[in-house]
Amino acid sequence: MAEVQDQFEIKFRLTDGSDIGPKSFPAAASVATLKESILSQWPKEKENGPRTVKDVKIISAGRILENSRTLGECRSPLCDVPGGVTTMHVLVQAPPSDKGKNLSKGRKQNKCGCGIL
Repeated sequence: MAEVQDQFEIKFRLTDGSDIGPKSFPAAASVATLKESILSQWPKEKENGPRTVKDVKIISAGRILENSRTLGECRSPLCDVPGGVTTMHVLVQAPPSDKGKNLSKGRKQNKCGCGIL
């Protein structure tokens, strides 16, 4: 039986291909804690950085991680490699803008209720 890890080495891959980390986190750390770490380490020279934890989405093993879950709950078999570094992808959700509101006015509704241009 595989031994459960108490610590995870994680690096965060940003959309431009650059990384934050790696950094060690306990298995009991929440996803919200990871997001706070990303906010505090976000490169200042990058445009369109997140302003709050709600602006950040973390993807691991193809799943968007929920803020209330812990690393231990979210781990995948890929994280169980002893001494390995897990890469998690970071997306920044853009704040709503007026442009998006105007776009929805020009949409028509089809039979399924989906908006189409």
